Amino acid sequence: MCGIVGLHLRDPELYPRLGPLLNGMLSQVVERGPDSAGVAVYGDRRRCPEGYAAVSVLDAPDDLDVALPDVLVTSAGDTTVLAAHVAPDVLLDAIRAAAPDAVIVGTGTELTVYKGTGHPCALAETYDLANAQGWQGLAHTRMATESAVIAAGCHPFSVGLDQCLVHNGSFANHATIRRELQAEGVRFDSDNDSEVGARYVAARLAEGEDLEKALRGLCERFDGFYTLLVTNGNGFAVVRDAIACKPAIIAETDAWVAMASEFRALADLPGIDAARIYEPEPEKVYAWER
Repeated sequence: MCGIVGLHLRDPELYPRLGPLLNGMLSQVVERGPDSAGVAVYGDRRRCPEGYAAVSVLDAPDDLDVALPDVLVTSAGDTTVLAAHVAPDVLLDAIRAAAPDAVIVGTGTELTVYKGTGHPCALAETYDLANAQGWQGLAHTRMATESAVIAAGCHPFSVGLDQCLVHNGSFANHATIRRELQAEGVRFDSDNDSEVGARYVAARLAEGEDLEKALRGLCERFDGFYTLLVTNGNGFAVVRDAIACKPAIIAETDAWVAMASEFRALADLPGIDAARIYEPEPEKVYAWER
């Protein structure tokens, strides 16, 4: 059992309120995942300035020195975020050269990722989530079932440019698919079954598929029980398993689209009384773009 919340803002006037809204949503799913928490924020230009790339890292050494000019470095618990006015691959290569043992947990030009172990509300404060801004965000609270309670096993799993995946449930055949992906040269950072789903989706997106098609492929290939929320630099998508075993609620207004594991996480969103509220159908992909 884990908790998922996601918020995609359609109204730019709400962008300054992304953090407070997402923070309130996360606080309502703590009981579903008290082990750890992770968040992803899209479009916060104080964390990743316009024209910059940002890379989120676990296990960064205290003396991390990246051979690039004017690198912005901020730390939040287990996560260190580095931003620089270069292409994402240039920043990523420089970080790997400076800290080869560090675990990369997010890369993009819109995205900053934070994750770690501990109480979700305390972690949200560490991440300064209440002061985040932007056009999209997600959060996950974890109750571990498939791998150890460590920062690398926390969600979201961000393994492609501006991409994230969070998962409530478990994949029954993840070991088989992991071996297939490893045979194709894919490297993994954890034993978590959810990372296998993230790597699979990232591979499909890299081949040119959109989120909807990639998630339809996941439904065909993966066995198990799951609700997934997947985000990228254009929007987000939600899908559930064939029997819709894991809970999910979607709400939509002209100003925003939101998804959560429980309705109470949506109850305080502005305009919720006029929202269209529904439960996503089994194996139907729901997708929204900017």
